[in-house]
This record gives sequence, structure tokens and C-alpha cells, in this order.
Amino acid sequence: MFVLVNLKTYPCDPVAVAEAVRDVNETTDARLTVAPPAAHIERVAETGAETWAQHVDPIDHGSNTGHTLAEHVADAGAVGTLINHSEQRLKLADIDGAVQAAERAGLETVVCANNPAQIGAAAALGPDAVAVEPPELIGTGTPVSQADPDIVEDAVDAAASVDADVSVLCGAGISTGDDVVAAGDLGSEGVLLASGVAKADDPEAALEDLVAPL
Repeated sequence: MFVLVNLKTYPCDPVAVAEAVRDVNETTDARLTVAPPAAHIERVAETGAETWAQHVDPIDHGSNTGHTLAEHVADAGAVGTLINHSEQRLKLADIDGAVQAAERAGLETVVCANNPAQIGAAAALGPDAVAVEPPELIGTGTPVSQADPDIVEDAVDAAASVDADVSVLCGAGISTGDDVVAAGDLGSEGVLLASGVAKADDPEAALEDLVAPL
């Protein structure tokens, strides 16, 4: 089970959360990763936690002031990146370009989408994984696997019909180990979560509870 903790721009200590991810990862068969803001990628990667970027732009080296170059996040220590998170939406052509940029830099890719139809379109672009995240559930504490399990199952089917090699993850409202188990039961190979760990008083305890049922 793949577990990605997205720190967004929450006022947490990214190094402390990364250390918790690293330590708990050593106790479980799940694959725990963390996605800090771009400015903290190098510090987080130095902890030994598997580190991902939250976003890369569909650009190459050149005149791109204010953009995030895939090679830069890779050089800082990231091994993968999210693309098209609901808080950083892209046009389809730009998603395609961002996937290609990430692959050029040797980064794994997870393309986020709102619904099964978008999952099918994203899977056609050849990322390593897609993640279905209904935006209305993000940050609510109500997991998509509970609010609308059909979305997860339909997303799995949509991706498989396009490219069986593309893994399907789910996110939005994931905060407990039971949520992770439920996601797996619906066919998801992993989860994305944020506030359940990033805003926890004790991130390590939150992570331990998350992986305990696995």
C-alpha cells in the first residue's frame, strides 16, 4: 500500500513530519512518502524519508520565472511528483507536458483527477499512477471510500480499461487505518492524505494508527 502525506503549505515542521514518515516506514510493509513544499524538498530528503514534489510544471530549462522545473526537484532529492492536484489544476495538454517533464527528470508520477472519467483521460497520458480525489471531500475527514465508494471502484475500472499498468490511488478525507483498508478493498493501491498527519499534534502516532491495520 502506497501512502503519500501531502504537507501542502500547512504550518507544520516538514522535517519533523518527514522523520516520522521515515521511522514509521521502517515498521510496516506499506510504502510511506511525504510531499513538502518545494522550498523544503532538500531538507526533507536529507532525513531519509522518501520525498515527493507537490507539483512540477510542463517546462524545460529556460525563461520560466516562478515555475517549478522537474530537474530541480529531482536534484533536491525528490523521487516523484504529484501532478494536477485539485488545488493546482492544469489543462490536459499541460498535464501531459508535466508527466513528460517528470519522466525526463526520472521522477515517478501520480496524476490527480476528480472523477472516473478524468481518471481514464489521465491514465491515457501514461503516468505511473492516478489518484481520484473528489474536491468536495478534501479536508473534511469523510473518506471517499465511505462517502461514495462507487467513485473508487469506477476509477479503478476506468484506469484498467485504458492502461492496466497504471496504478489507482484515492484521496480526500483519508485519516485512519480503517480508511486505508477500505480504499484497498475497493481496489485502490494507495492513498493520498494531508491534514490527518500534517495537522496532527503527534504525526508519528497518526502514522502508526494509519498503518496499524495493514
